[in-house]
Amino acid sequence: MIPRSVLPYLLLLGSALAHSQSPALPAATTLPVGTPLPVQISNHLPMRVGQQISAQLIYPVYADDALVLPEHTTLTGTVVALRSNHSLRIRARLNGDFTPFRIPVVQFTQIVLTDGTTLPIATGTATDGAPIYRLVAPPPRKGGFIRQQFDNGIQIMHDQVAVFTGPDKRDRFVQFFYHQIPYHPQRIEKGTAWTVETSEPLSIPLQTPPAAAPTPQPSKPAAAPPAKPDTPPTWIIQAYLDDQLSSATAKAGQTIKATVAEPIYNEDHTIAVPQGAIFVGEITKAKPARSFARAGTLRFDFSQIELPNGNTQNVQAALTGVDSAAGGNLAMNSEGQVKPKPQDKLVVPLILALLASRALDQDREQQLGKNTVAANGFGLAGNIIGLAGHSPELAAGIGFYGTAVAFYYRWIAPGKQVTFARNTRIVLQTTARRAAVLKPNSPSSTPR
Repeated sequence: MIPRSVLPYLLLLGSALAHSQSPALPAATTLPVGTPLPVQISNHLPMRVGQQISAQLIYPVYADDALVLPEHTTLTGTVVALRSNHSLRIRARLNGDFTPFRIPVVQFTQIVLTDGTTLPIATGTATDGAPIYRLVAPPPRKGGFIRQQFDNGIQIMHDQVAVFTGPDKRDRFVQFFYHQIPYHPQRIEKGTAWTVETSEPLSIPLQTPPAAAPTPQPSKPAAAPPAKPDTPPTWIIQAYLDDQLSSATAKAGQTIKATVAEPIYNEDHTIAVPQGAIFVGEITKAKPARSFARAGTLRFDFSQIELPNGNTQNVQAALTGVDSAAGGNLAMNSEGQVKPKPQDKLVVPLILALLASRALDQDREQQLGKNTVAANGFGLAGNIIGLAGHSPELAAGIGFYGTAVAFYYRWIAPGKQVTFARNTRIVLQTTARRAAVLKPNSPSSTPR
């Protein structure tokens, strides 16, 4: 029989042994090679080699279904090179702007954790930087062709009004004036985003205090109807495109893949769709841009999901959102088809033509002012030439030149392509399907 005086010591010893045999918590998490890191700057920066860049993650980063880097984590790097932007240079020179436009090549070398710890990071370079916005599929449109054209006109009007009423309108006015000057400094625009990939494994130590991760919640669409007991769950999934897609080269039926960026949880907080799962789909519609301003179109969907354990399941996935470069002026319809927004083809050329014709009025009063207004097609240089030339014909010629350039780009030049870079962030509304898993080159398969 054990004396009572010894029992407390035995209990203390047993507790110590139990703790010593419990599994140790991992000291670090490793991000594998090729992990996308989407970052964005919050200020305008000079366009020069060696420029320091401080950017923040746009989305959280997961590894093995665990949050590793929360949103707004800071990455620092530099501009390592400048490349010529040939297409922008040509168009700018046709409008009297001889600035040697360039594209910055950036590389990030350091990451700042939430507890202030800094770690070296190896990433590839990125050149596809641009301010981005999220395209969202609107509700289905009602009405026929006339109603759609009316809606397009309303959208064009709203876009033009937003230039004068939207945020940063003062800065846009200053930039508009700069672009009338034959040469002006170039900058990296506020909101420019890049997606870089880790080129070496990155070990993230356990942070103290740990990063605040949201409590896992089941993913539900914002306005989804209540599910019936026998209805498969619907998930809103964030994913990255594995390869670049472009309406210039894509073909209908082409296989595409996207990797799940964030895990999706069931009602009981178990994982329904793990991070790293792969969606497999195909291009359903692709039309390249053609002459006479006919824009490209692109549409794709996904029908299967490949889980990390090797299992495959059929799904019904609808594209409901995708990140896009703001300069692309793209729009998405309710079916997930993406194409450039309709542009105003009449108003700008018509206004330029009317201004150019003012110099040829028979009334010679205020001819100097008419010449200045008419010579509107070659930026500030055109206005100066029209002012100094004292020739109505010369001023009108410059104005009609600008009208011709505007008409060419709106009516004759090839339209814009629809392009999504590798690692473009997309949003899928997905429902599992109780059907046989499709297999390549097999007319049928056994149900799961």
